[in-house]
Amino acid sequence: MQVTVISPEASMFDGEADAVVAPAFDGQVGILPNHAPFMTLLGEGTLTVRRADAVSRFSIRGGFLQVVENRVRVVTEHVEGESHAS
Repeated sequence: MQVTVISPEASMFDGEADAVVAPAFDGQVGILPNHAPFMTLLGEGTLTVRRADAVSRFSIRGGFLQVVENRVRVVTEHVEGESHAS
């Protein structure tokens, strides 16, 4: 699935991923390929984007997550991040 992570300051991630775990305003949500259409407000915490060869983790605060047609869009008020090979 295609994943995009953006904030007003920067685009932090744009690429394919196998799974996304995000801090929704009322708890963690997990997104896998072919997820049903979905939208949620985001809280504060760690957004994890998993790929076959790496894991990217971003500290986010606020915004929303949208899933439509195998595309995950994370639009957040604040994001800081780093990537790690697995």
